[in-house]
Amino acid sequence: MKKALVFKALTVGVAMMVTAPFAAQAAKDEYKVITVANGATISGKVMFDGALPEDAKENILITKDQTVCGKGEREIAWVDVKDGALRGTFVFLDKIKEGKDWMPPSGGYLINQEDCRFHPWAQVVKPGEITIRNSDKGVLHNINTREMIGVEKGRVVKKGIFNFGQPDPGDLVQELKTSRGPYIGINCEAHNFMFGFMMAPSHPYAVVVGEDGSYSLDGIPAGKYTLKAWHPRYGIQKAKITVEAGGSLEQSFTFKNEG
Repeated sequence: MKKALVFKALTVGVAMMVTAPFAAQAAKDEYKVITVANGATISGKVMFDGALPEDAKENILITKDQTVCGKGEREIAWVDVKDGALRGTFVFLDKIKEGKDWMPPSGGYLINQEDCRFHPWAQVVKPGEITIRNSDKGVLHNINTREMIGVEKGRVVKKGIFNFGQPDPGDLVQELKTSRGPYIGINCEAHNFMFGFMMAPSHPYAVVVGEDGSYSLDGIPAGKYTLKAWHPRYGIQKAKITVEAGGSLEQSFTFKNEG
């Protein structure tokens, strides 16, 4: 009996030793909301240089639910460039420790499945609850949401977050959290032409560029940061920046096809 108690105590002790560093690191990395007085602004554009790759767009035949999804082929723009702007790119501050609070959109964070498309194709969401909406009457959707691990190293593996069928119109609320990075890919297991991407960072200093490739981040505390741009096809670009209280900084990024 004494041996069993000793073994149990040792097991608990080892578990605490293993868990404690992770808990301490999580607490250290936790984002802190503060009042940002005279915050700085960063703006710029994300552009694409050179010829598009041959597989920039993919045409996938629509073979089911054609009354809602459409007939013929669905064009998927993996590299969406217009007038030189690389659309569908995310721009964000990396590992910022404190700053302004989130300002959720009216109605909260939402993935809408409508006309057999994810709306929007790319978006930034706060980790936590997200609404999954099926707006297509009579169509079964099956959303598969996966964390993209290894984006920073250029070797991506995917880890499931949630995956479920949604046969009826309406909303379902799910918990959306990642463990090793903010990058997320989504697809529909029922329709092989439905795709999308998200970021779920710990802080609100992240945006998807506009139709013209422009972006703006505001309310930033003065300091030194790493600003990053992520495109799901081309990975990460980064720039070291310094912003002053009330200041404005312009920082743009240019991606190109390396072949």
